[in-house]
Amino acid sequence: MGRRKRGRSVHGILLLDKPAGLTSNAALQKVKRLFDAQKAGHTGSLDPLATGMLPLCFGEATKVCNYLLDSDKCYLVRARFGERTDTADADGEVIETAKAKLSERHLKKASKKFLGGIEQVPPMYSALKKDGQRLHELARQGIEVEREARAVYIDQFELLELAENEGLPEATFRVVCSKGTYIRSLVEDLAAELGTLAHVVMLRREWVDPYENASMISLESLEKAAEAGFEALQSTLTTAESALSGLPVVELRADLAGYIKMGNPVFESGVPADSPVRMRELLDDGQKRFIGMGELNADGMLAPKRLIRCD
Repeated sequence: MGRRKRGRSVHGILLLDKPAGLTSNAALQKVKRLFDAQKAGHTGSLDPLATGMLPLCFGEATKVCNYLLDSDKCYLVRARFGERTDTADADGEVIETAKAKLSERHLKKASKKFLGGIEQVPPMYSALKKDGQRLHELARQGIEVEREARAVYIDQFELLELAENEGLPEATFRVVCSKGTYIRSLVEDLAAELGTLAHVVMLRREWVDPYENASMISLESLEKAAEAGFEALQSTLTTAESALSGLPVVELRADLAGYIKMGNPVFESGVPADSPVRMRELLDDGQKRFIGMGELNADGMLAPKRLIRCD
């Protein structure tokens, strides 16, 4: 007989506004405890210094985590020029200084060179692993290892403001980028292009696709909801299907949906061959229930790719 799972069966996605000073995993564990949830995961780490959107997936919604990991992100970042730190952000120690006389024209011209596809070397202070060990763990031991450059894509790198703070220039940018982009590395590379040094002093993730216009909830508001009861907490969740809003929808009669839910492919017209689809079951009462993701198989039949069971 299997062990009984502890906690509540919670399903859905929470768009947390992560506070500064917490790791993404620490934020996840706090929220998981508030919900007393059996299963939860986050969709890509934010640095402890960073704030902003951190989608947390509960229960069956963890099956769509990869879609959010792979999606584009938007960041607001403020960089201080003339100083480099060992972590590439304000949480680290200044280890090198340089002259930094910048103008808006220089910054705009240099930032345009990073638009499109670029190669980026991940920072040592990151969660990537080398031979089974996190890079940031090696970095804290004073060990630096070779990292392979990764291909990323920068859709937008817009200068919003240039000001001076404590005698050094600070520039604020909005960056829209692909998965796997390290904003700290982008800032350091921009500084190198300008012949100086820089580090991140503020970083906020404004959105994760497809939640460009969605509201986030703070940890404080979530704690107040928990005091009001579990229904109040539940009301803060959005559906697993919301993460897949960019995928086409296929609506299935109950009999065909029944085959799909047993893992069998079915013949259904109008299914695109070049994309996974969201599958919805047409219920007797006229409602439509999301049952998961599907795709055409080699025989031209709609086959289940990932089933979602939230009943």
